[in-house]
Amino acid sequence: MPLFDLFWSMLVLFLFIAWVSVVILVLGDVLKRDDIGGGLKAMWIFILIVVPWFGLLGYLFTAGEGIAERKSEAAKEQERALQAYIREAASSHPSTADELRKLSELNESGLLTDEEFSRQKARLLG
Repeated sequence: MPLFDLFWSMLVLFLFIAWVSVVILVLGDVLKRDDIGGGLKAMWIFILIVVPWFGLLGYLFTAGEGIAERKSEAAKEQERALQAYIREAASSHPSTADELRKLSELNESGLLTDEEFSRQKARLLG
């Protein structure tokens, strides 16, 4: 019988961990929602604490479809923010060709002497 007790204990532990992870998912979704007010958020949290199984099932039945949509939108927004950051970081450092073009324009306009232009050009290429 000890093998059965071990199996049963492992099953109960697994189900408890799965339940806790779903509760955390639901609590996070409730708190992140923008379409409901603070009173409704407080009500859902209160229900999840007082009657956890019924509260969890009730939330999943009433707002379960929205969880996946909100997570998908959050992931898309995070991806857009990352792409914008990458574009900004890449464009903030001018290339060597851009720097040489600017030096050439300064030299042609007379703001840089030929000696200064050669020195700056050597520094950029060197």
